[in-house]
Amino acid sequence: MSTLFRLAWRNMWRNWRRTAIGLTAIVLGLMLLLLLDGFIEGSNRAIFGNAVRLYGGNVMVHAPGYRERASRLPLLPLDEEDTSRVVLAAEALPEVEAVALRINTSGLASGSNGDSQPVMITGIEPEREAPVSIVAEGIAEGRFLLAEEGDAVVIGRGLANLLEVAVADRIDVVGRGRGEDLHQREMTVVGIYDLGMREAEEGLVFVTLNQAQTIYRLRDQATEVAITLTDIGKEGPSIEALQSDLAAYEVDGWDTLRPEIRQLMESKAGFTGFIGFVVLLIACIGVLNIMMMSVFERTHEMGILAALGMKSRQVMALFLIEGTMIGVIGAVLGCLLGAGLVWLIGLQGVDLSFVGDMGEIGSLMGSRLVPWVAPSTVIGRGLAVGLIAALSSIFPAWRASRLSPAEVLHHV
Repeated sequence: MSTLFRLAWRNMWRNWRRTAIGLTAIVLGLMLLLLLDGFIEGSNRAIFGNAVRLYGGNVMVHAPGYRERASRLPLLPLDEEDTSRVVLAAEALPEVEAVALRINTSGLASGSNGDSQPVMITGIEPEREAPVSIVAEGIAEGRFLLAEEGDAVVIGRGLANLLEVAVADRIDVVGRGRGEDLHQREMTVVGIYDLGMREAEEGLVFVTLNQAQTIYRLRDQATEVAITLTDIGKEGPSIEALQSDLAAYEVDGWDTLRPEIRQLMESKAGFTGFIGFVVLLIACIGVLNIMMMSVFERTHEMGILAALGMKSRQVMALFLIEGTMIGVIGAVLGCLLGAGLVWLIGLQGVDLSFVGDMGEIGSLMGSRLVPWVAPSTVIGRGLAVGLIAALSSIFPAWRASRLSPAEVLHHV
């Protein structure tokens, strides 16, 4: 077998120009694919991360029945004993970064100009949410909420423009209570956040948890326990662990309750998969061409080897090894150079500020995109290219093994 490897290595470089062209095609294709993977994964991490920071956490725990009516923001409270149990179970997980209680309900916000806007009213614990909240980070005027604060509200730039209000102005906030009854409270705007997301800025207002408990008569209760994890995209194990401990509650990832963002991620993954297929197809064609030309050029040589006693299976193995070597070398170089390119670009990131308004998803992605690719993705892409190269060598190798020594010795 070692003799076959030596022969395959020597034969691979006999026409080094053709081999170099094939390797270049594989390397460049793999670099392009890994760069695309890096940008897709980098944008996913940014969108996921900022969406988690905006909508309350990676994992959310609710009372039974919430999931079915989630789009209507039902006021299904967890009592004090329930919330304490959930918080203790969440804090016991090593991957949990923060745990916070929330009250979510739908309502209206009205300004002195007489205009009203449908909003989601969220009561939060400022001291727990401020370190991980994109809203706290995005305060453009005024300040974020303070713990145990009274009739204070933080609103978005879009809502402030619609209602024609500024910091220190008063607005009316009307929210839907547990029995579908409405509760109204006049509140002071203490902060205005600016995220570049019109839908969020017009539709999300924040008050303190204790104020929401007072308005909606939910003494020491919350409707949601929001759990922030240290890693984005790895909610599955945490959800399973919590669900096993909290069987009486509904435990969901944020993307379950925000399916439109998950659908975008799946569409991007489909696009990446298509590009990956094209790159692998190019690699397949390149290796197939190299090996077919090699068989044609060495027909006479194969006849001599067969006449000297080389068996058909050995001839086939020789060409298979040669094609696999080309694929493996191309895969290794492509993976190293592609991962290095992603790392190099990731040091500074790519400035997206020139693109302008990209909507809510674009705003979640931020103004600078940092490409990132997982080691498992790099290895997977490399193995796929090596496997494709080996498979592409099967037909040329089979054809070479079928040559008759009597015929090919007369081949010119």
